[in-house]
Amino acid sequence: MKGLIRKVMSAALAAAVTAACMPVALSAAADDAFDDLSAEEITEAMGVGWNLGNQLEANSNKTPNETAWGNPVISQQTLDMVKNAGFDTVRIPVSYLSMIGDAESGYKISEEWLDRVQEVVDYAMNDELFVIINMHGDGYYSIDGGWLLCADDNQEEIREKYKACWAQIAERFKDYDEHLIFESMNEEFDNTYNNPNRDYYANINAYNQIFVDTVRAAGGNNEKRWVLMPGWNTNIDYTVGDYGFEIPTDEGCTADGNRIMISVHYYDPWDFCGDEGKTNITQWGSNAEKGKFARYGQPIYAEGQFQKLYDSFVSKGYPVVVGEMGCIDKSAHDELNPSFRAEWLSTIVGFAKDKGCVPVYWDNGWNGDNGFGLFDRTTFEPTQPDLILAMIPDSPVTSGSGGETEGDGDDTADDNAQTSQGADPDEEQDNAAESVDNADNADSAADTDSAAQSVSSADSADDSTAETGSPVVPIAIGGAAVVIAAAAVVVLKKRK
Repeated sequence: MKGLIRKVMSAALAAAVTAACMPVALSAAADDAFDDLSAEEITEAMGVGWNLGNQLEANSNKTPNETAWGNPVISQQTLDMVKNAGFDTVRIPVSYLSMIGDAESGYKISEEWLDRVQEVVDYAMNDELFVIINMHGDGYYSIDGGWLLCADDNQEEIREKYKACWAQIAERFKDYDEHLIFESMNEEFDNTYNNPNRDYYANINAYNQIFVDTVRAAGGNNEKRWVLMPGWNTNIDYTVGDYGFEIPTDEGCTADGNRIMISVHYYDPWDFCGDEGKTNITQWGSNAEKGKFARYGQPIYAEGQFQKLYDSFVSKGYPVVVGEMGCIDKSAHDELNPSFRAEWLSTIVGFAKDKGCVPVYWDNGWNGDNGFGLFDRTTFEPTQPDLILAMIPDSPVTSGSGGETEGDGDDTADDNAQTSQGADPDEEQDNAAESVDNADNADSAADTDSAAQSVSSADSADDSTAETGSPVVPIAIGGAAVVIAAAAVVVLKKRK
């Protein structure tokens, strides 16, 4: 990705919020009661989800740190904010990295870090949200300290460490009820963007099998808990196609039926959804203006991708969680962009729900140019109410209000929040985007899906430089890292 210019939030502000919001004690959300939901029941109950992105997976110098990428400390109000907006699920990406001890310690995870992970899970459980926790940054070649690396030679050591980690996580949460779901890993692949290497894919399959066996062996409610796992880089085509993905066996499951879910991500077309450099690609769908939409990834293509997921997994009793999906704010380049973002979200969530999948929006906490943010995590107010309503039509947020919600009465309005604007349909352009989709073949579909994830997975702070002389720390968009200065608000440029 070429040089990108963006404004970023002040680390000094984050530090101030950190001091103000620091939690003081662990709550306890564990419960022996467990409602053993079927595939159809849990898919319905999970509704639409939201990612607490760039927080517990954020890291600096090989060490997880929830404020390292510019977001404030997580509090109960953070999760209340999500619940009040109408979301039913929260995905909490977690990195462990240097919080894991060496082999002599049995790869013991820091108790303090596990306590913090549990505390944040409890915040969500207090709001009766479904919660997904995973092992996130540990599987990146681009993250300093990543070790869950499918193309490395020391697979025996990696598997031993992976098993030890999940044994501790599963033990910690074994009494939690059905609202808690474990996800084996995030975007696991060999850091290249060709077709999957079958030997490396076999390593990913082995990790998933270790994950399932280890979680079940921990006992308690883990014997019947829903568990979630990806194929190669959470890529739809590489998971449904003949590239090597294998669903693990689950002999330790005591539930009445399958309790395995499949994880994928969806950011197509990447030119619209995530490529900050494509400032001209600001629209999507049948009403898009000529020259402003990508020539792939349009509605017909998207519907086909979700049909593949239904045919390969949902129809066979394996729910699918679209663990990340979303599109960045390009309203600085096109005043109509907000309405096209809303259309994309409404359409993709509709396809997902229609095909029995659970859509989970990716929010990295950044509001403004090129941001995925839906909320201000400092004031706990929605900043993009119309995008929330596009995904959750019965959400209590008020359209165009800049964040006012109906309900509990403790949410306030943000008069400066962005509102969506309706696009002016062009009859001659109505079907242009779909007609391009009809020309796509299966090979190009796999290529574009993979390319979309290439930017969201590949970058690290080591690849970044600031045009100021200030110290920098990384902030991620999806899986990619850019940097923010530790001084006040500055303009930074990221280079590869």
